[in-house]
Amino acid sequence: MSPLNVALLVIMSISALFTIILVLMHSGKGTGVSDMIAASMYNATAGSGIWEKNLDRLTVIFAVIFGICVCVMALTFPVGTIAGM
Repeated sequence: MSPLNVALLVIMSISALFTIILVLMHSGKGTGVSDMIAASMYNATAGSGIWEKNLDRLTVIFAVIFGICVCVMALTFPVGTIAGM
């Protein structure tokens, strides 16, 4: 496996983990984890809108990074082979 593929796998794994965590932090129809965190970090009237907006931005950024890594891996990874075989 080339160094490019190893670096892409590391970046893809990290971005996938952060994407999962950030998606789980979004609030749904009820109260979500982000509401609990925002309530503990700020009071209820200040910053919850800013917190959600920043959470949305971070989620999109990490999802785009993950998508780019998947596309580049699809183009550069050897077709039909598994590393180590």
